Amino acid sequence: MKLTKDRIVDAGMAVFAEVGYQNLSMRQVADRLDAHAGSLYYHVRSKDELLALMADRVCRRAHDTGTEALAALPPDATWQDRIEAQAIALRLSIKQHAGGAQLLAESPGMLSTGALSLMERLLRTLLDAGLPAGHCGIAADTLLSHVTGFVLQEQNQPATPPTVTAELYAELCEQFPLIMGPLIPRLSQDEKFAQSVQLLCAGFAAALE
Repeated sequence: MKLTKDRIVDAGMAVFAEVGYQNLSMRQVADRLDAHAGSLYYHVRSKDELLALMADRVCRRAHDTGTEALAALPPDATWQDRIEAQAIALRLSIKQHAGGAQLLAESPGMLSTGALSLMERLLRTLLDAGLPAGHCGIAADTLLSHVTGFVLQEQNQPATPPTVTAELYAELCEQFPLIMGPLIPRLSQDEKFAQSVQLLCAGFAAALE
């Protein structure tokens, strides 16, 4: 089958899911495609460019998912609803790719129209809400960083949680009463994420007053 940039990105995503950011190599991608490593460079000039293309694909798909989420909102949706819809869509899109958050966090700082599209739409949502222009860039960047960091923690969590005996639990409650008490609610990851975005929006709303 003829080599194309899309096929190379497909293979790159598959290899990345298996070996991670640091261990991915163009030779591994070529082996996945049953091709010579040198032939890849006609389409993708370097590993850094491949990683940037992979990150761009994740962002483009997240943008499309966000478009669908926004279209499903009722006409009277608030700007906070629109922010939350975009954030949830981005989180779900990143989670579809093994190591997707690491890819976005560590990919080289190359131009990505997918990432720019996500940022542009967040900026427009915040501007339309009336947030001062001087705050919009920081607010949008904070949201994107929060989503990436949240998923990074999710994707790095161990498959099985550590075993905690009754004795150890009692010791932890005594040593860390705030953490083990009601101040840290036991929520699902979905609930925790939604509430975290709502708290960020509440902070942004303060700048409207």
